[in-house]
Amino acid sequence: MRRTFLLALAAGTMLAQAPAPPKTHLKVGDKAPAFQLPSTRGGQVKLADFAGKSTVVLAFFPAAFTGG
Repeated sequence: MRRTFLLALAAGTMLAQAPAPPKTHLKVGDKAPAFQLPSTRGGQVKLADFAGKSTVVLAFFPAAFTGG
């Protein structure tokens, strides 16, 4: 009984800590807004550089490559 309570408490705690999704005006299927990012080779890379040429996948990992 105690184990079931602890599992339920742990699950409830994890769900309560889930961050709210960011507010955006974009919807599924919308075109991505124009943006540019620094290149690993120097300079800038623009989304427009790839328009009609290849598929672009943007992944954001906020804690990647950090100690935390």
